Amino acid sequence: MLFIFYSIRTCRNICLSPLKFSIAMYSTEATSNVKKFSSAQKDLRLPDAKCFKSRTISPNVVTSADHWRTAQRVGAANNVIVQKDLYGNNEEEWQCMKLDSGNLGKHCFMLSKIRLTSLVVVTTMAGYVLAPGPFDLFTFAACSIGTGLVSATANTVNQFFEVPFDAQMSRTKNRVLVRGHLTPGHAAIFATVSGFSGLLLLYSEVNGLTAALGATNLILYTLIYTPMKRISILNTWIGSIVGAIPPLMGWTSCVGDVMSPDAWIMSGLLYAWQFPHFNALSWNLRPDYSRAGYRMMAVTNPKLCRKTALRYTVVLMGLCYLAPILNITNWWFAMMSTPLNAYFLYLAWQFHKHSDSKSSRKLFRFSLIHLPVLMVLMLVNKKEWHKKQEDTIHEEGKGSNIYAILTKVIPSVQF
Repeated sequence: MLFIFYSIRTCRNICLSPLKFSIAMYSTEATSNVKKFSSAQKDLRLPDAKCFKSRTISPNVVTSADHWRTAQRVGAANNVIVQKDLYGNNEEEWQCMKLDSGNLGKHCFMLSKIRLTSLVVVTTMAGYVLAPGPFDLFTFAACSIGTGLVSATANTVNQFFEVPFDAQMSRTKNRVLVRGHLTPGHAAIFATVSGFSGLLLLYSEVNGLTAALGATNLILYTLIYTPMKRISILNTWIGSIVGAIPPLMGWTSCVGDVMSPDAWIMSGLLYAWQFPHFNALSWNLRPDYSRAGYRMMAVTNPKLCRKTALRYTVVLMGLCYLAPILNITNWWFAMMSTPLNAYFLYLAWQFHKHSDSKSSRKLFRFSLIHLPVLMVLMLVNKKEWHKKQEDTIHEEGKGSNIYAILTKVIPSVQF
């Protein structure tokens, strides 16, 4: 019996040894190729080799590595179309934020919205030059720098609060806080330093009234305008007030007074100009504003958006005729600004009539040209009150003593 048992086992081993060897070779090749295929699936955004468990491949069909590679290519071709969009990028969800000191200045400029801040500074300078007071270079520079710092603070705080909403808009998704180039902590530090230094500069080197106007503008923009954008369309009117205050700051920096009606002419022009400018801009951004939840006129009340742009363009033209009446400019300003304002009114009418992307884009682009040209015309045709006053003093000085001249001049000078 023992001889028979050992004889049967020996014969079985002899007969099955080639089959075992071939199975071992197949298993080794299959395992190595499955590993290679799994790594290839990651590049193709495919699932791992478990998806092939349901497939039964006979050893009689796959007898070599070449056959396996052929099956691999066929399987990948059949599954890549179905499964290529089911899996996202294998990117890390959390990334370490590092401050790039080399681009710190660039990022701070972007945080302050440098183009908008530059426009604010230019309108402040125009208000200073238009005022009927003596030009002092140091006060002029201090007012411009201080206003620019306060504007940078307002824009920084605005972006600080609106990061989750900016991320949903195509126009704002690349801002520095959204992209992570700067952290909210960095933005808070920058806003604190620029705001404090700007208001301190205005108060110490200009006057308290200008500093108070700057602080008022900062509060209006950050605490009223910014949250109101998601509550009511009144945010547009609040934002226009914010844009109208910088020329008034320039005026008060020069003469220290805002009680005269002529002090409000340029501010009124800026206030009226912002409605056709912003309403035309927001018209083509309605999908973005809707997605982010902003309640703009172009989104909630398109008809009112078009009417408001047209109405305030008419108001702007009327203010240009009021300027020579208040002796701010001569009548040449009214004549020279008429063609400019008439074309602006025509574009606003086209926007009101057609209400399409083309007309709104034309109105917005021309508004960028209209404002600087209008301010230049206003400054060129300014009535030289201070120069005339000096000429009068000079003529009176020929036949009178210095004491009499000073007694006439000092009461009329505003500090």
